[in-house]
Amino acid sequence: MPHYIDVILPLPLQETFTYELPLQLGTFPQVGSRVVVPLGNSKVYMGIVVRLHDEEPPYATKQILDIPDEPPVVLPAQLQFWRWVSDYYFCSMGDVYKAALPAGLREKPKVSRRQKTTKGTQDKQLFVMHPLSDVQQQAMDSIQEQWQKHSVCLLHGVTSSGKTEIYIHLMQKAIDEGKQVLFMLPEIVLTTQLTERLRRVFGERLGVYHSRHTDSRRVELYRRMLSDSPCDIIVGVRSSIFLPFQKLGLLIIDEEHETSFKQQDPAPRYHARNAALVLAAQYGAKALLGSATPSLESYYNALNGKYGLVTLKTRFAGMQLPTIEVVDAQEMMRKKMMTGIFTPQLLLHIRHALEQGKQVILFQNRRGYAPVMECRECGWTPRCQQCDVSLTIHRNLSRMVCHYCGAAYDIPAVCPCCNGHELSSHGYGTERIEEQLQRILPEARIARMDLDTTRSQQSYEQILHDFEQGNTDILIGTQMVTKGLDFDNVSLVGILSADQMLSQPDFRSYERAFQLMEQVAGRAGRKGARGHVLLQTRDAGNDIVQQVVTHDYEGMYRQQAQERKLFRYPPFCRIVLVYLKHRNESVVESLATDMSNLMRQVFGDRVLGPDTPPVGRVQRLHIRKLILKIELTASMSAVRQRLLALQAQVLAMKQYRSAQIYYDVDH
Repeated sequence: MPHYIDVILPLPLQETFTYELPLQLGTFPQVGSRVVVPLGNSKVYMGIVVRLHDEEPPYATKQILDIPDEPPVVLPAQLQFWRWVSDYYFCSMGDVYKAALPAGLREKPKVSRRQKTTKGTQDKQLFVMHPLSDVQQQAMDSIQEQWQKHSVCLLHGVTSSGKTEIYIHLMQKAIDEGKQVLFMLPEIVLTTQLTERLRRVFGERLGVYHSRHTDSRRVELYRRMLSDSPCDIIVGVRSSIFLPFQKLGLLIIDEEHETSFKQQDPAPRYHARNAALVLAAQYGAKALLGSATPSLESYYNALNGKYGLVTLKTRFAGMQLPTIEVVDAQEMMRKKMMTGIFTPQLLLHIRHALEQGKQVILFQNRRGYAPVMECRECGWTPRCQQCDVSLTIHRNLSRMVCHYCGAAYDIPAVCPCCNGHELSSHGYGTERIEEQLQRILPEARIARMDLDTTRSQQSYEQILHDFEQGNTDILIGTQMVTKGLDFDNVSLVGILSADQMLSQPDFRSYERAFQLMEQVAGRAGRKGARGHVLLQTRDAGNDIVQQVVTHDYEGMYRQQAQERKLFRYPPFCRIVLVYLKHRNESVVESLATDMSNLMRQVFGDRVLGPDTPPVGRVQRLHIRKLILKIELTASMSAVRQRLLALQAQVLAMKQYRSAQIYYDVDH
């Protein structure tokens, strides 16, 4: 009979904590069970048991306070996966625990020891599956053939090629075989449109899991997945990989190229696509990655035989890809022919589409009213007091907002620097575009989809519903509108400013610009007549722009892969970003120098930097960054051990004890 247990606490600490099991409890927890434990003099936490043993630790132990569940809430396979996430992404098990369990399972129960689980009906009468076309059937057969040789297959299908219907048939086959399916999407907004379609096929066998649901709803679904009648299919965003699957047999990741699959802050800074493939391998499940514009990493793996590859090069029912017209905005500005951000060609096409009873999508990857305010007399620009970034004007809120820390400031009536009254705004966010377009086309019904208008689940559902039902003529949006949305009546897509995507200081900027523009272009002409895309740019001769015009993914891949290979960037290596933070800029500068010198002693010329990121101060903390390039064959566990040892070495120095060091793997 064990006397001690080791537990994980929801804290960013590397080690587990050992507690004594009091005999008076009358029951013993299992590995994966929740236990209520004290920490320090007054703190109480919900821990997860990872080990039971009789090894008395060399320090006085405290007793656990309660066992709220008899059965475990974390399965052995989940703990194995947690350990991999912790090891690969250089974070603590406590960080993974916080990300993996809904808040309601990390807190001490207030009333009962158990919550009732909801059992779903297994009604086959709801099934409304459409037969596959010959091309779709061939693709499905090819996928299953590829799965005989590879556990992962990439489905490279152009926009509107009918990938979703193939997914549905593969899901049905998996659940007929008694397996569970995880269908992952990059964006919550996509689950709204797709879930209704899947519910018509799978009914209550389907569960949806994302952060816009209430915590109690997430807890209910989590507990259902532990029950005797779990969901057969889960549709979810990145956090869904942490659900307790009992018989996972199929993993589908749609829009696998999307950056939304990468968690930025807080830790664990995991890539849900990559982590999900490890999860699938752990269960012996088959995996399918789908995209019209695959990530360079996935396409590289497919071309080199690590993944299977199936292509769909034609749109469903013979529809043509949209025509793409490039307009030189620089030339239009020189000729003084612009109306705000709109070229005369775009306004002409918008008016024509509305006259034909068609709908329009306008894409601008910047929310708010205007990104910059400036005093014309002295050049003053408002900046966040906590971050090294200019404030974005949000006229609807009558505030200036920092998009990094969320701080809001009053819009000044006069310049605080020179008391001048000539304050002007520069640049265009979605809010300003909406205002200008409503003034130009007062009869048009215009809606905006960005982070500001979709803060609740009901709000983005209403925006999508109104557009789908034809109650909205023009939808203006950020990259939310690029991600797999399916509307029948959209004849025109306008890309308002391609240049801001092409000028990002990131080695992936051209790849991502191509993906965004090609994806948003794919929203046009999905049913009926061929769609039209108008792309406004000041750099019409840019290679990426020309590749978008000709829908030349392979050309983009070859060009970018050649550059990446030359300069040793993914997919030819792994990247670990090392971030260093401190309130004092001179301290973080010195820390970055010392850390980089130590890293070079171990890793040599694999280390780049230190440098200051584009935003060098966030929430009053100054930031420096180092880049570590690691060979694909290297052990990430060994890299982690060496980096943590170096981290401990520098943080032991008195001047650096209040500094922060953290890592971002596969950025």
